[in-house]
Amino acid sequence: MTLNSEANVVNAQAQASGSSFYAAMRVMPARKREAIFEIYSFCRAVDDIADDGEPRRIQLEKLGKWRDDIEMIFAGAAPGGLEALAAACRDYALRREDFLTVVDGMEMDVLGPIQAPDWATLDLYCDRVASAVGRLCVRVFGVDEASGLDLAHHLGRALQLTNILRDIDEDAAVDRLYLPRESLRGAGVASTNPSLAMRDAALGAACQEVVARARLHYAEAQAIMRRCPRRAVAAPLIMAAAYQTLLGRLVRRGWRQPRARIKIGRWRLLLLLLRNVLG
Repeated sequence: MTLNSEANVVNAQAQASGSSFYAAMRVMPARKREAIFEIYSFCRAVDDIADDGEPRRIQLEKLGKWRDDIEMIFAGAAPGGLEALAAACRDYALRREDFLTVVDGMEMDVLGPIQAPDWATLDLYCDRVASAVGRLCVRVFGVDEASGLDLAHHLGRALQLTNILRDIDEDAAVDRLYLPRESLRGAGVASTNPSLAMRDAALGAACQEVVARARLHYAEAQAIMRRCPRRAVAAPLIMAAAYQTLLGRLVRRGWRQPRARIKIGRWRLLLLLLRNVLG
């Protein structure tokens, strides 16, 4: 279940390379960056369990093993291979509850598939798989407690809603549909079956409501970051800028089939990095 910690971080860096996440983390001091990659490698590991297609019983057993590992870390007895994650937990006062909340989010996917949840359930899912990760990261970034919690709440939800909009076709291919049922019904989408909903001409109107919600969260996150020391929020500023760019491109592309996959190129990431670090 556990991996050699150094290899785990190298693997996480390789997986993230070229992404907006990697660009954002590269602006951080080495010690903080290594702690963030420990968090990232944990998140990738539990996310891969939820997506690996193994029998549900096996997935739940693996997630349960991660719960046990986290409990051991916070009991002062880190399993082999997780010593660096344990060190990050000590150095930055990371919270056991946030790690376990991420596992709760992965269990929602395993126990699913999630199909057209109501807004309250989708918000809970976003909190578990994204904002809980943010609550871990802001402690490493050095954002003060109150601002950090608010930033994790809003930016985590904004990023996750953007991911949902970007990945609607890929999610439908594995029988998942994260668009909220209220938005689908309000738009007149006739079915909550993922493959049928993807072909519905009214899908765009349902997506626009999610876009609007994401933009509200981005606006709140930006307001919080303006009140924080720039060095503490350099990484989340880059993440927010990159994902807002992605969201804008998704909107401009539209929601009619065929929907081309939208990515942010390396040069665009470099520009965003320079603008938010030097600007």
